[in-house]
Amino acid sequence: MALQDAQSNPAFVYRPETGEEIFHSLVGVPILRGGRVTGVLAVQNRTRRHYTEEEIETLETIAMVIAELIAGENLIGIDEHKEGGGYALLPVTLNGIRISGGIAVGKAIQHEKRAQVLTLVAEDPEEEKNRLNLAVGEMHRSIDEMLEAKEMVLGGEHREVLETYRLFAEDAGWLTRIKEAINTGLTAEAAVEKVRNDTQARFGKQTNPYFRERLHDFNDLANRLLQHLLGKNSVINREYLPDKFILFARNMGPAELLDYDRSQLSGLVLEGGSTTTHVAIVARALAIPVVGRVVGALDNIEQMDMVIIDGNEAKIHIRPTDDIYQAYTNKMAVWAQRNATYISTRDLPAETKDGIRIRLDINAGLPSDLDHLRQTGADGIGLYRTEISFMDSNKFPDVNRQADLYKRVIDGANGKPVVFRTMDIGGDKRVPYWNSEKDENPAMGWRAVRISLDKPTLMRHQMRALIRAAGERDLSLMFPMVTEVSEFDAALNLLNTELDRAKQKRKKLPNELSVGTMLEVPALAFQLPSLLKRTDFIAVGTNDLFQFFFASDRSNPDLANRYDPMSPAALSFLHDLVNTCLKANVPVSLCGEIAGEPLEAMALIGLGFRHLSMAPTSIGPVKSMVRSLSASDLEQHLESLTDFSELSMRRILRTFATNNSVMI
Repeated sequence: MALQDAQSNPAFVYRPETGEEIFHSLVGVPILRGGRVTGVLAVQNRTRRHYTEEEIETLETIAMVIAELIAGENLIGIDEHKEGGGYALLPVTLNGIRISGGIAVGKAIQHEKRAQVLTLVAEDPEEEKNRLNLAVGEMHRSIDEMLEAKEMVLGGEHREVLETYRLFAEDAGWLTRIKEAINTGLTAEAAVEKVRNDTQARFGKQTNPYFRERLHDFNDLANRLLQHLLGKNSVINREYLPDKFILFARNMGPAELLDYDRSQLSGLVLEGGSTTTHVAIVARALAIPVVGRVVGALDNIEQMDMVIIDGNEAKIHIRPTDDIYQAYTNKMAVWAQRNATYISTRDLPAETKDGIRIRLDINAGLPSDLDHLRQTGADGIGLYRTEISFMDSNKFPDVNRQADLYKRVIDGANGKPVVFRTMDIGGDKRVPYWNSEKDENPAMGWRAVRISLDKPTLMRHQMRALIRAAGERDLSLMFPMVTEVSEFDAALNLLNTELDRAKQKRKKLPNELSVGTMLEVPALAFQLPSLLKRTDFIAVGTNDLFQFFFASDRSNPDLANRYDPMSPAALSFLHDLVNTCLKANVPVSLCGEIAGEPLEAMALIGLGFRHLSMAPTSIGPVKSMVRSLSASDLEQHLESLTDFSELSMRRILRTFATNNSVMI
């Protein structure tokens, strides 16, 4: 804030005891540390004067020095003055939100604190830029090594996250701002710290949870770059860690998690976080239990405390009593037996006890995901997210590149069915080569089929590539985010145009073409009679559908457990939808997070769904549930229920599963 006459500002408040009536001009810059304002450096002058940009930059540099001095003094908080030095070392149980299921036991380890910048001012800006360029190169190589790790080679959504993270690391705007800060006289590491603080302050004002969560990735990158500048190895030394440990952090980026050895890391506890953060996606893919939004977690632990993390119930037990420890030890033994069961059923059909076959597919987004078909025994790919190839590229992939990719997917499926979803870019799925306007609400913005219809060349190129890739084999595709039947008709017309083009050029055509639509927008459900005359199948996308259904942003952690997809309203909606499709003899499937949860999947089968698509890690648990279930008994039980006044049907469904020995 730079004011020539502070007293004339509407926000000025006069305090006689300050004696500041003799001052007119004022300049103030924030003292930032970790994106938080810890104070203000202010200069007042008796004259009415204009403060130049150079003077403000000088004050910002001084404020950085003061911020480091404050941080280095280890100032004592009020809570630390309590008698006895704070918290007693007693058993503590804390609650949070479920981010990744599972149970683990280990010693508490606090995530390594960020690198400390000691040298702030430099004499030679060019030398600092050279240091920066070398450090950036080293950082890129270390991220590439992560991508080559065995956990990443198989692909999946967690690999997509790290590839997006790699694009962040190459962001030209970020590196340009760092170099501009170096030009003001800062060292390379001080410049990185300044840009990090500025970014944190700016992103901290964002109300959109998606953008606030992306800040964790930038924090991770900044710290990683600082470590390379300071000559410190970012990989954690496993010799100083216990054999099994639970990691505690306020927030993390995905690469920070991968710095830890997976054979030692048993669980993760976050004071922040939500189910959509990148670190959450990576943790779920690696089957690491995670509990987020645990208030006071870091204040309640000491290094090497014994901790139990229960990702299923979203609880952590710090310094647990013997009876709690024994109870969880027994529970983990049961889980080990269940995992052995999942492996043993890999090659068995997903068939209920009364002989009803349930098709279990996986969701995928990269050719490397095809390995999961063999590993899980899944029936096919119910949702192939084609947009990943658009996001994982520095330029728009042409028809040849797309066709090669889709052909690899069809070939790799070895005859198992694959359903391609046309590109769902836009909203919060940004591509690096497309400078689109930011949506106030990305989930309900300009995305998916809306972009494809506004830019028909993009969709025609993709359809041309899909037709070419299929050759004379079967091809199934579906359109995302369709809101009105007219949009489905328009997309189908573009497909027919490409089919006519292929005929004229005497190209090979698909042996059998199946065209469907995602049902993600509630409005489309009210047009089913018209839609079902046109479409070959419907895939219900519950992730988006239920956030629109409940008017609940699924990326907002405050609403993480607010609305239950097992509520009477949601189940009634799905039941009516399935019945309408079955009466019209149109196949209906469901792909969404609820399909991968055994209890929810059981409810879906009771409603009439016979085709579910889920994350690869969910195939085993859901198949075991299916093989222990009598679908007819469940359907009769649901039909007998008349009172739907409960907030959720979850308790009733769980009781049915327990009474009928269904593995949930």
